[in-house]
Amino acid sequence: MHIRDRIKELRRVKARELRPSAKNWRTHPQSQRDALCGALAEIGYADALIARELPDGSLELIDGHLRAETTPDAEVPVLVLDVDEREAAKLLAMIDPLANMAGVDETLLTELLAEVETDNEALQAMFDGLLADAAAPNDEESESEPRPEPEIGEVYQVVVDCRDETQQQALFERLTGEGFECRLLVL
Repeated sequence: MHIRDRIKELRRVKARELRPSAKNWRTHPQSQRDALCGALAEIGYADALIARELPDGSLELIDGHLRAETTPDAEVPVLVLDVDEREAAKLLAMIDPLANMAGVDETLLTELLAEVETDNEALQAMFDGLLADAAAPNDEESESEPRPEPEIGEVYQVVVDCRDETQQQALFERLTGEGFECRLLVL
């Protein structure tokens, strides 16, 4: 199989000069923004943004929108690709989902995170979430095992629509502080 190298160059560009893709479908919750700020503060830039060059010479982002938005005054590393609009859309649709398809070796992840130290609460929460997700049963692996029927007693619930994540978090903290058992949901 012949695999083309579509990377034209690595260019350093002020983040504010990069045009966000109008087709960017990813959203970024505050927890991700906070974790990114923690990573940038502790490590700095260690990965390049991905963009394509438009006919006028400007760069349109394919991957790295949150990084560019978070550090508009920074000169950031950008891999400039030789792709057209159609190929850029395909990349935009597949980069994150492709990475998300990777599995997790719980033992290796646990050993790795035992070596990682951070004082950043958002990064620590992200690492804790990784461990919790790794420990959760994988639906694909457990499909062949019969699931026991759960016992469900009477449950009285209240569902509250919040205007945004900030209001949701404040309400969650208030209610858990009052002793209510709560879960955060995004529907």
